[in-house]
Amino acid sequence: VAYCATCDGEFFSEMEPEELVATLDFRYLTDALTPQEALEILRAAQEGKAERIAHLKEVGYPGYSTAAGWLGYSDEKMVRLAKQETEVMGFKQIKLKVGQNLEDDLRRLKLAREAVGPDIAIAVDANQVWDVPQAIEWIGKFKDYDLAWVEEPTCPDDVLGHAAIQKAIDPIPVATGEQMQNRVMYKQYLQAGSFKVMQIDATRVAGPQEIVLEYLLAKKFGVKVCPHAGGVGLCEAISQLAMFDYVSVSGEMEDRVVEYVDNQHEYFVHPTVIKNGRYVAPLAPGNGTEMKLDECMKYLHKD
Repeated sequence: VAYCATCDGEFFSEMEPEELVATLDFRYLTDALTPQEALEILRAAQEGKAERIAHLKEVGYPGYSTAAGWLGYSDEKMVRLAKQETEVMGFKQIKLKVGQNLEDDLRRLKLAREAVGPDIAIAVDANQVWDVPQAIEWIGKFKDYDLAWVEEPTCPDDVLGHAAIQKAIDPIPVATGEQMQNRVMYKQYLQAGSFKVMQIDATRVAGPQEIVLEYLLAKKFGVKVCPHAGGVGLCEAISQLAMFDYVSVSGEMEDRVVEYVDNQHEYFVHPTVIKNGRYVAPLAPGNGTEMKLDECMKYLHKD
């Protein structure tokens, strides 16, 4: 477990840097991140760690909402949900899906900006719909909307395509990573300058130790991590690791957010808690993904 407010035992945030590095597999990464560099990052983060833990317990970790942005919603529903998520739930960032129709995208962005005002961040997500030249042209039309990022503009396997897009649309950040299944892909994206926002998915990669490596890589390359959590159990799976990054790696929460989707949290023993648009630091041990046994039994296949 990465961070737990009231649990005994050794968790990532409580481990000495040397202990933690000894658990990590740096194979295929040492051209980008060596064990010594990881140690230096973790040692540097020791200063102020107690204060960051106290701050985290007090205010939580920032989230953002995708609730308003699904394609197919009427303009009225999108505006209503955008206001609900920001004014009632307290989120400081929302995300809209884009890429099917440019006129629709521009209209919805205008309505969303008018609904939430200038102080709420808006990101957009294309879900891999564009070729590289099309992405550059389409995103260029969004320049007046002060976007937090453009997510998955093209095929997630195209490292150089993303690099070309990021260079062309700068300073708008490219964000991607939810489809990446190992640390080597993140390494290549970082080496190529292919994104400014790294979106780890806790269920795609090889467990907590690999996620720690990916946070260390991001710190080494000066890229912020805003994890993907748009699915059942993903909020529970990644939020503690984002908190670990704040406490023990990057030391930063500014402009860093974890996605939140209000989707079937009731099936988990220790569901994610959101307060004022922020993830509350968990009090229970474990990574948060333990499901209620009685709910699981309802769907058990019986021979």
